[in-house]
Amino acid sequence: MPAIWEEPDFDDHELVQVVRDRASGLTAIIALHSTHLGPGAGGTRFWHYGEPAMAMRDALRLSRGMSYKNAMAGLPMGGGKAVVLADPAGTKTPEMLAAFGAAIEALGGRYVTAEDVGMSEADMVAIAARTRHVTGLPAKDASQAGGDPGPFTARGIYYGIKAAVAYRLGRDDMVGIHVAIQGTGSVGGGVARLLAADGAKLTLADVNAERAASLAAELGAEAVSADRIMDVACDVFSPNALGAILDDTGIARLQAPIVAGGANNQLARAEHGQVLAARGILYAPDYVINAGGIIAVALEYLAREHGQPGSLDEVHRRLAEIPGRLTAIWDESKASGRPADQVADAMAQRLIGR
Repeated sequence: MPAIWEEPDFDDHELVQVVRDRASGLTAIIALHSTHLGPGAGGTRFWHYGEPAMAMRDALRLSRGMSYKNAMAGLPMGGGKAVVLADPAGTKTPEMLAAFGAAIEALGGRYVTAEDVGMSEADMVAIAARTRHVTGLPAKDASQAGGDPGPFTARGIYYGIKAAVAYRLGRDDMVGIHVAIQGTGSVGGGVARLLAADGAKLTLADVNAERAASLAAELGAEAVSADRIMDVACDVFSPNALGAILDDTGIARLQAPIVAGGANNQLARAEHGQVLAARGILYAPDYVINAGGIIAVALEYLAREHGQPGSLDEVHRRLAEIPGRLTAIWDESKASGRPADQVADAMAQRLIGR
């Protein structure tokens, strides 16, 4: 078994900590990739992994992605991520959340958590009973930032899809633009509703087929099985579920000139950005287009640390900057001949001093 620092996804992480609490049954991994710009910020994922090595790989890849995401979003935050290893039944108890909160507190503010897959706003409230280094807490009124980051992530992706359509297809509206959306949960469902309101044609899929069918009926869209969504001929393929779907096989299946969605770590390996580019597919780097959620919760946390309410207006102002960042990446990609993911990575690495 290789050491952690010999893992392919280890990228000079500052800290990788395994948390075990026998009393509650908690097993978690907290990974800090970089605190160059500030405390490592990133959500906690609650997931059942078939193999423990998959949990470590997720923590390492996701925390590095958060370093890049926060830097590219102009936030004074570093990159971190946590995964809680769930049992097959998905057992989650108050005692586990308390133990996890205590582990975050023991890091003295180096890591700030928020919700991610499998975690909820109520879970963040429970964790906040043991540490102040948590965000995504309920907003006190409608003018303040706070709560579920999902809608903010969805809105940023929606802006990014519109920017990609303008850049690649020369269209400044979404009427009749066909978008195939993989994943219809909080984020993918939010993206679908925003696009439907603009007159886009939608094809939806989810591992929860009933959820996809219900949303399709609501929006007048088509639902297909989860195993068919990557074969749909469309204008935009929008992955909003789990990552590593853009491998050799997945990319070969695509019948879309644009890939723009919120799933983290969409490229299975580094070379797959070049594979997309070779096919002439415009790619929106995931950690740029899906930054809306971390923008919202980071501004909430930073304001609270200064004894101020988080400004919802400031969150929306920052979300509106996402298209400009994507356009700058695509322009440099076109000028340099390098794929968009490599351009974005180089920008982010400069920002975090690497």
